[in-house]
Amino acid sequence: MPSAPKTLFEGNLLLKSLDAEDRALLAPHLERVECQRGDTLFSAGAEVSCISFPCDQTVATLIVAMRDGRGAETATVGREGAVGGVVSSGFLPASTSAVIQIGGPVLRIEAVRLQEAKRASASLRNLFTRYADCLLAQVLQSVACNALHPIEERCLRWLLTLQDRIGTDVLPVTHELLAAMLGVQRTYLTRILRTLQQQGLIEVGRGRITILSRSEMEEVACECHGVVVRHYATVLGAVSNSAGRLVSVDPPPATGATGSAEPVALA
Repeated sequence: MPSAPKTLFEGNLLLKSLDAEDRALLAPHLERVECQRGDTLFSAGAEVSCISFPCDQTVATLIVAMRDGRGAETATVGREGAVGGVVSSGFLPASTSAVIQIGGPVLRIEAVRLQEAKRASASLRNLFTRYADCLLAQVLQSVACNALHPIEERCLRWLLTLQDRIGTDVLPVTHELLAAMLGVQRTYLTRILRTLQQQGLIEVGRGRITILSRSEMEEVACECHGVVVRHYATVLGAVSNSAGRLVSVDPPPATGATGSAEPVALA
């Protein structure tokens, strides 16, 4: 893969957090690609040969599809993270599909190259172990939320999660997309959005949803969004600004006699 310009590290918070030595391990193997909405990074059952780092406002979602054609989002990943075999050696079958929901630049690296870099750097191993824990925490919280909380609260959680990653009040979300992410019929979702709009939380437009009051949304939403945000802050050192946008990652250093990362609790 061709070398990636240094400035591209700035678009992804995981990569931006790397020191010069770790950047040097990855830079020769990174490839920048432009992804469009609907592009599939990998499909369930396929071997994952590359790790993808969404940059800037690019957002990917991990989706589980059922035999009847229905599906639901299990995690939303933006500039704070990566999708693919982030802790494995790669070339393992994917359990979900990763689909681009908001298009933009993505940095890719072959799984084998990332594995080589992690073997050479304790700080890289530490970073990706901690990130993998946070991603799993998001998935597990989503499972609990989908099972226990009403659709209105689930909808607010998803909108807040998206705003965290793109940092704008106007979210480029259609009814079709949001209904697919939540695993409900569009007509049902339309009624839910109308209710949330009447409460003064959002404004629904053509191909977009505008957040009118984030603070009120956080009060009305279930605790799941806040739980995940706090876990990212504690385990990964993720920092959010006053508007809720994720702006940096500063993971605690690797510890232990061998210099490898401590195991991080996955529950």
